[in-house]
Amino acid sequence: MAYLNSEQLREMGFKSLGKNVKISDKASIYNADQIEIGDNSRIDDFCIISGHIQIGSYCHITPMCLLAGGIKGIQLEDFCTLAYGVKVFSQSDDYSGETMVNSLIPKKYKNEKMEKVTLKRQVIVGAGSIIMPGVTIAEGCSIGAMTLVNKSTEAWGIYVGNPARRVKDRKQDLLLLEKTFLEEESINDSI
Repeated sequence: MAYLNSEQLREMGFKSLGKNVKISDKASIYNADQIEIGDNSRIDDFCIISGHIQIGSYCHITPMCLLAGGIKGIQLEDFCTLAYGVKVFSQSDDYSGETMVNSLIPKKYKNEKMEKVTLKRQVIVGAGSIIMPGVTIAEGCSIGAMTLVNKSTEAWGIYVGNPARRVKDRKQDLLLLEKTFLEEESINDSI
């Protein structure tokens, strides 16, 4: 994987860009002036990132993900991971047939749902999952592969299925590891 260098990243005109950010030269970034990325985050090959997007620190967006932030936006807090092929939408057409659909039709003929999507700290979303507008994935949740998340979750749960359902609690041991990791990083940064 080849990453854009710091000059290329600067030229893209991000709203804000942390240190040690890695973005693949094969990723497609639209509306960079609306995108904020925290320290030590990475976006891999063949991702599409567009609209209002906030990505925290230590977030990893693996290959072939789509973040369609639109007007309302998508926020990933620190330590979020999106596995291969995850799709996150902050807006969607009304498929009921009461209105027209698709981006070529003027808004007066449509009824789009536009709501912010938030992934709280320490969320991992499995390969091929889809997250719909208005969803908040609570802190520490694990979303299994191929899961459709169309409703918000409760913290520290493992969710799977279509639609997503909570199947058990997720362990919180990783919080101690996070604390140790951040302490070590702080020491390394001061050296």
